[in-house]
Amino acid sequence: MPSQTFAIGELAREFDLTTRAIRFYEDMGLLAPARAGQQRVYSARDRTRLMLTLRAKRLGLKLTEVKEILDMYDSPRDTAVQLQRFLGVLGEHRAQLEARLAELQANIAEVRAQEKQARAALTRATRPRAR
Repeated sequence: MPSQTFAIGELAREFDLTTRAIRFYEDMGLLAPARAGQQRVYSARDRTRLMLTLRAKRLGLKLTEVKEILDMYDSPRDTAVQLQRFLGVLGEHRAQLEARLAELQANIAEVRAQEKQARAALTRATRPRAR
C-alpha cells in the first residue's frame, strides 16, 4: 500500500497557511519533504509534524522547543525521558503564562481603579453647585 503524500499547496490549504510559512518550517528543520524534481513532496509524517507544530504554536511554545520535542519522538530514546522533557517544557511555559496573567490582572485592577476615580471626578465636576 503506497504511503500518502501531499504537495505544498495541499498542506497550505488544509492548514490555512502560506506556502512560505511551510517552507519556513522546513528551513527550521520541522519538516523534511522529499523532492520530485523541483517539487516538494510531503509525507504523512510531515503532515503530522506540521499539525503538531501548529498546535504547539497555539500553546505558545517556541519553534526551537517544538523541534526538540518532535525530534525526540524520531530518536530511539526512552519514552519516559521524552515525556519528562515535554512536561518540563510545558511546565516552564505554563509558569510564564501564569506570570503574564498575574501581570495582566494587576493592570486590569489598576485600570478599574483609575476608571472609578475618573467617574467620581466626573460626577463631582458635573454636579450643580449649591448657591
